[in-house]
Amino acid sequence: MKTKQVIKAAHKFCKPYRVTDGKGFRLKNVDPDDTQGLKSDDKSRAKDLLQFGVAALAELQSKLYAQDRWSVLLVFQAMDAAGKDGTIKHVMSGVNPQGCQVTSFKGPSSEELDHDYLWRCKKHLPERGRIGIFNRSYYEETLAVRVHPEFLAAQKLPERCVTKHIWDERFQDIRAFERYLSRNGTIVLKFFLHVSKEEQKKRFIERIELPEKNWKFSSADLKMRGFWDKYQAAYEETIRETATKSSPWYVVPANNKWFTRLVVAAAVIEALDSLDLHYPNVDDAKLAELAAAKDALLAEK
Repeated sequence: MKTKQVIKAAHKFCKPYRVTDGKGFRLKNVDPDDTQGLKSDDKSRAKDLLQFGVAALAELQSKLYAQDRWSVLLVFQAMDAAGKDGTIKHVMSGVNPQGCQVTSFKGPSSEELDHDYLWRCKKHLPERGRIGIFNRSYYEETLAVRVHPEFLAAQKLPERCVTKHIWDERFQDIRAFERYLSRNGTIVLKFFLHVSKEEQKKRFIERIELPEKNWKFSSADLKMRGFWDKYQAAYEETIRETATKSSPWYVVPANNKWFTRLVVAAAVIEALDSLDLHYPNVDDAKLAELAAAKDALLAEK
């Protein structure tokens, strides 16, 4: 399968899940089980398609790195056990590590709490020519911090900064921040891996029952599950308020990991293809220098 064919197929897989205008967006309109008609019997075909996608992505990333003009930021958000780590691992498996960096954001440190909430993420933005991946991100500020008021209290904000409009203000800040990145050559793609509550339960039980997966489970995961409805509401409003044409959200069905990875790969491929990437042109002086170097090498005994 040629790169052009992969790019054409990519549009089909990712378009249904792209949100560029959040007006009227509802999570219930995206089925976590959706696979665009592909059956479980098509898993092997999906894996083949992913491999073609990984190869195409590697080619595009190589040009991105060589051109050194654009940078790409991929933001992954999800409920626990939705498959963020596995998706990042499989989709980016063919990318040159020199041109890619992954940052996982846990609970903020004391140093981070002494700065504005975007500070720790800004430090890890990708350089030109590189793909940056955020496993969780500044969006935790309108998700976890909103669901758990004690997290907001820990930020030590002055009282007059904690108004009844604080979430609207943070949506404004984030939209402005992403617009700023876009205007400076950073493509921002945001992925919400949409897993159902029943599928999460199934994966939690699997983590408990399989010794090789025990390390993945924490009692805190079960505690967070108790806030499921509040998190769903927070995600819905966050996506509705921060989806833009230049920084779209992809609400990706996540009950079938093989399909999730296919959609994410497709979205990244489509975005990179839109940048008209190419290897830098070499001028006549450089060509003469290369020819002279070749002659010198061939003349060696």
